[in-house]
Amino acid sequence: MSIFEAILLGIIQGIFMFFPVSSTSHLVLTQHWLIQRGSSLPAPESTEMIFFDLIVHVGTLVSIVVVFRRSLSRLLTRIWLDFWELITELGSSRSDPIKLRLTAQRTRSLIFPSGERKGDLLYLRLAVLGMLSVVVTGLVGLPFRSIIKEIFFAYPIAICFTLGITGILLWWTDKKIRQTRGLRDLNPWVASFIGLGQALALIPGLSRSGMTISFSLFTGLRRQWAAEYSFFIAFPTIIGGTLLQALELLKAETLNVGIMPLTVGFVVSAIVGIGALQLVLKLLYRARFRYFSYYLWVLAVIVAWGTYQGVL
Repeated sequence: MSIFEAILLGIIQGIFMFFPVSSTSHLVLTQHWLIQRGSSLPAPESTEMIFFDLIVHVGTLVSIVVVFRRSLSRLLTRIWLDFWELITELGSSRSDPIKLRLTAQRTRSLIFPSGERKGDLLYLRLAVLGMLSVVVTGLVGLPFRSIIKEIFFAYPIAICFTLGITGILLWWTDKKIRQTRGLRDLNPWVASFIGLGQALALIPGLSRSGMTISFSLFTGLRRQWAAEYSFFIAFPTIIGGTLLQALELLKAETLNVGIMPLTVGFVVSAIVGIGALQLVLKLLYRARFRYFSYYLWVLAVIVAWGTYQGVL
């Protein structure tokens, strides 16, 4: 892999990780296009390219940290304070049946909040529900991951259909008017539904951010919280997926990717991702996601034509 190719793929990942148009499909299509043009780039399904894709995906996590640094800092601090409060209360109520019952009610409110309990231990509850979304993603998506990978790496024409579906969902998010659900109204069913959307995004052409934000809005979650929750659960999802694939790659005999292309791809994806994420948030808050729909529908036609002509 040349430095130019590493820069190009890093830019693609940095932009399309946050633009709700599927970074995976754009990476695969770009790799197919480069190979068709005579590049010595390894095949998209090779261990070398999968490893490179993992590195640039981790690079975009840096973008999330930079853009959401205040929200993440506040969230992590409050999660720890809520956790310490609950542990302290459990320790002091073991000898008091009444206190123990009240503490049990508070613990139950972490999952099923109601009435006055909706705001109780809010941040710790968000962490629990976020992990529930990630677990649902794993349970639904992992059994089909290898099948999905083989189909879409081998037949880029299949991406046309999933790009079109993503475009429809994004167009719909701008038409969705009623969003009244706040963070205090999140519950296991909402978290599981968003996790299902994230699982479907394992299919190339279905954007992770697009699917999670669309599914969040479908439940009535307000746009700001839909965005923040989507990128909040991106951390454990991407890190977990990276570790899982890294373990698989350790079985490979060789990984012929130089340290310089990996470093360049990582840095470029992180820097480009910062600007892309800030732009996406502005468009989301202003209900302008339909712009991406038009792009996806045009891209689907181009991919179909390019595949038919042998360009892809």
